[in-house]
Amino acid sequence: MSINIRIDKFLWAVRIYKTRSLSSEKCRKSQVLLNGVEAKPSKSVSEGDIIEIKVPPIVRKYQVLKLLGNRVGAKLVPEYIIELTPEPELKKLFEKKINFVSFKPGSGRPTKRDRRMINKFLGNEQ
Repeated sequence: MSINIRIDKFLWAVRIYKTRSLSSEKCRKSQVLLNGVEAKPSKSVSEGDIIEIKVPPIVRKYQVLKLLGNRVGAKLVPEYIIELTPEPELKKLFEKKINFVSFKPGSGRPTKRDRRMINKFLGNEQ
């Protein structure tokens, strides 16, 4: 007996996407590949399939171990899917260059003078 599971439902069930509608939307926008081919939300998933998800700036890869019908708890996800994305690629997700200027809480919006100083500091002078 084989179970037919839609890819949008599977991605939601293994907690890759928070909602099933978000999962379907990502499939429709060609951000999900199943075995190297763009997958529509209704495409069926089988054991051993490779799922690739485009998460700029990288592509995350997963292998399906078992199929499931309902959403599972986070602790049970490793029984159904394994991540194949290399560690250096995953680190790229968390490397963000942040130019952050902090103000004291309650000080309000920056004045025109403050904005000029911020732009000068960030190198955005006009």
